[in-house]
Amino acid sequence: MASGPNMTDPICLIKNNNELLSVNQEALEILEKISQPVVVVAIVGLYRTGKSYLMNRLAGRNHGFRLGSTVQSETKGIWMWCVPHPSKPDCTLVLLDTEGLGDVEKGDPKNDSWIFALAVLLSSVFVYNSTNTINHQALEQLHYVAELTELIRTKSSSENDGVEDCTEFVSFFPDFIWIVRDFTLDLKLHGHPVTEDEYLENALKLIPGNNPKARISNLPRECIRHFFPKRKCFVFDRPTHDKDLLANIENVSDDQLDPKFQEQANNFCSYIFTNAKTKTLRDGITVVGKRLGTLVVAYMDAINTGDVPCLENAVTTLAQLENSAAVQKAADLYSEQMAQRLSLPTDTLLELLEVHAACESKAIAVFMEHSFKDDTQEFQKMLVADKVLQRFLQSQVAIEKSILQADKALTDGQKAIAEERARKEAAEKAQELLKQELQEQEQQVAAQQRSFQENIDQLTEKLEKERANILREQDKMLEHKLKVQEALLKEGFKKKSQEMNAEIQHLRNMIARNQDTETSWITTALHAFGREMASVLFSPSKLLDYIVKGVSSLYKK
Repeated sequence: MASGPNMTDPICLIKNNNELLSVNQEALEILEKISQPVVVVAIVGLYRTGKSYLMNRLAGRNHGFRLGSTVQSETKGIWMWCVPHPSKPDCTLVLLDTEGLGDVEKGDPKNDSWIFALAVLLSSVFVYNSTNTINHQALEQLHYVAELTELIRTKSSSENDGVEDCTEFVSFFPDFIWIVRDFTLDLKLHGHPVTEDEYLENALKLIPGNNPKARISNLPRECIRHFFPKRKCFVFDRPTHDKDLLANIENVSDDQLDPKFQEQANNFCSYIFTNAKTKTLRDGITVVGKRLGTLVVAYMDAINTGDVPCLENAVTTLAQLENSAAVQKAADLYSEQMAQRLSLPTDTLLELLEVHAACESKAIAVFMEHSFKDDTQEFQKMLVADKVLQRFLQSQVAIEKSILQADKALTDGQKAIAEERARKEAAEKAQELLKQELQEQEQQVAAQQRSFQENIDQLTEKLEKERANILREQDKMLEHKLKVQEALLKEGFKKKSQEMNAEIQHLRNMIARNQDTETSWITTALHAFGREMASVLFSPSKLLDYIVKGVSSLYKK
């Protein structure tokens, strides 16, 4: 879509029926049509704290996500609203409103934990909504963040451990925003004014002591500091002190709201529109609407089978679908370009090979653009395989006739040579034919070498970009971990600081492996791909013979 979807109302994305979660297919169909990158904002928090109203503001509406004026939770499951991004026309804003946490009518507290985990997995900005103040009670209510280590895995390997997961959460967790509603305190610490962000960071400082109560209180603080490098805080006054207006807030005009609340709400929306990033996965993979739908299904399939959502598995599923489509896009472009650029009948083999090389280069570029995580080059190899060429030949009857005519002309020429040979001109003609065959063989070998090098060059460029992204991502992770470790040391938690050494060393080892060009996965991938390419392209059969035989097998006279 050029400007993204314009849904008039939200739709349920993940249904919660008697605490059983399921995906709404109608919502997936909407995501399927979104080819733009998505900025995903998810909001969670205790029920009846005004989450839905705030999400409606982001959508530029008063109505949309359901509000309620009673003590009963209105939203069930996760609801989605896809709207054009107000300031980024090349992106779509996806708003996710989750059901309230801590609903007394729920029987299984695990249900809340899954809602929380899914909001983290799907969003690029994670908003936690609470009321009054950030105190011990508010942080204890955020115990769900401490459960993420049990609900999310980064790797599918059974040998994966908690250290690796905790270390790599930073690479794909969203930005964290804590909103404090109905805030009535002065933003001051020790008698000095502080910013909202400073207020949050002070609240996240660890409580001294190693007793059970301190450990329990510190756990959500530690998790927020460890998992969410980018944190932001907004405090809101009450929208109005008129109880009747508050009960019917969706029908209240802006001029009836408290001016301070209006300013705070506008600041929050402006921050989201300006600073919220597009959803990305590890290695810088950009998520568009269609990919977001695939992730939803992958995570829900894991949950419903009693497994734990795994980022690596979800990305693998996504890559399989995307790379298959990328091969088809590339093959279609190749056929289209060949049909447009090939002059029929083809006078020389060299002309055919030159057009083929140009079209193949464009096709490979299209594949590289739309593919990712093709670690074994399984899908790229399909572009030089028999099936892609056969599909093109089947669709090009004119080319087939041209090649068959060329083959027939060659046969007639051989007969003529035989006749000439009978007329005592055999030696001269045989020499000419041999020269022509040698020229054709040289042209074929050159074409094969160009094809080989084109594939290798474009693959190398793509792998180098991926490697640079990985190193940049790992450097950011290491920088964050070192800052956390330094903060712990300053706060007097020497033992906790030392305990982070395992995570930091794990990151340093990963960075060192990726910086080692001699044993890097890039070198390994290129060698493996090169061997397989060579076996396909430099086979004993010549390229012209290969094409002619392919056509002949399809159109036997």
